[in-house]
Amino acid sequence: MSVGRCLAIAIALWTAAVGPSTPALSASADVAYTVANYPVEATAANAVAAKDQAMADGQQAALRSLLKRLVPVTAYKRLSTVSDLKAGDLVSGVSVRSERNSATDYIASLDFSFQADAVRSALSRQGIPFVDQQAPPVTVLTVLQQGNPPAAGNDSGLWRRAWTGLDLKHTITPITVKDLKPSIQADTVSAMLAGDDKGLRALTSDYGTGLVVMAVAEPDVASKKLTVTLAGRDAVGPLLLKRTYRVSDGDLDYASQLAAVVSLGVLEGRWKAIKTAGPPQAAPGADMPVWAASTSGNGEDVNVVVEFSSSDQWDQMRGQLLDTPGVDALNIGAVTESSADISLKYPGGARGLANALGARGLSLTGAEGAWVLRSRY
Repeated sequence: MSVGRCLAIAIALWTAAVGPSTPALSASADVAYTVANYPVEATAANAVAAKDQAMADGQQAALRSLLKRLVPVTAYKRLSTVSDLKAGDLVSGVSVRSERNSATDYIASLDFSFQADAVRSALSRQGIPFVDQQAPPVTVLTVLQQGNPPAAGNDSGLWRRAWTGLDLKHTITPITVKDLKPSIQADTVSAMLAGDDKGLRALTSDYGTGLVVMAVAEPDVASKKLTVTLAGRDAVGPLLLKRTYRVSDGDLDYASQLAAVVSLGVLEGRWKAIKTAGPPQAAPGADMPVWAASTSGNGEDVNVVVEFSSSDQWDQMRGQLLDTPGVDALNIGAVTESSADISLKYPGGARGLANALGARGLSLTGAEGAWVLRSRY
């Protein structure tokens, strides 16, 4: 029986079991349980088998993506207790955005909707914290800064496409991407990058919302790096975060996509942190939450080799690093199947970072003159 028919039968049985008298949650409460625009691909003996395989693999992968969307990164390791969940038992609908196939291949972009109550129950049974309440929407402005001296302007190219290619509707931090208005002057951009409140006040006035974030991309082809600054205010509070990404083989498109994914993850992580644990204590004299890494340039350079056993573990460890207060200018270098070279800045250097990461289940130790990061789990 095909996966599509199995899905249809499962949905019908679930609907019959629920019955018309069961109170439904409001649509807004369940928005986060759809994983949209998810790519699937498979090759098999024939087109039908390829499609069935792509659907089966895709829905399982989409479920993993959903769980990471809902669960704080600090609880990712506990997702192993629900690793046996079958996506086919939880899917409530699949819609096709685009698809193409050959005699043996199937490639598509799909929207997977999951049964919100069933997923909530599965997480709750294991005591895994999760956040499915969406934050108030944030306006993100895609800005490109380049040249010497650097000049900032609206971007409608790679950086804009990297953001609009994400699922910005179903994320727990909904985003509307807008242009940088011509009325926004260079001094406003400079003020935002410097963390000056005057810049944020100008944006708030021009866009009619207090929740606006300027996403500034600064590509440096000669140095093979892309620097991204998020500056503004989201639903959690003030935000000023600067990170650098390596541009490998001149592929600025991939670096832009990676930067957009990480940036969205930062916004989601901030919202999940405050919803599950409340706002962290601010550093003495600080105006920003401590999890909004500063771009002041403070902190010592730290070079680390990250060792991991799988791509999932690498994703988890990278997320834990990104969510560690004080980590700045994180740059990911060469990545292999089992290790990654990274550099960053941290107040107190490597030893201070080792203490901070220890509470997150990570071990940073000096070995043969280099610092090595491993998971304790």
